[in-house]
Amino acid sequence: MNKLVRESHRWVSIAFTVTVIANFVALASGQGQPPAWVTYSPLLPLAFLLFTGLYLFVLPYAARWRSGRRAG
Repeated sequence: MNKLVRESHRWVSIAFTVTVIANFVALASGQGQPPAWVTYSPLLPLAFLLFTGLYLFVLPYAARWRSGRRAG
């Protein structure tokens, strides 16, 4: 499960980067305000990155907590 979360976090980070770049390109094109779907497209990958990032951040602390509980 941890490997799947790590790999999906990496791939979604690439998708997030592409959507942000597309957003800047749309803004710089000079054709006025881009459509709302272009503006808000980075939010879905960003939400996924938030949750997977928090999960990956907590993993070492959870492992340490679990190993400490077993020893006691």
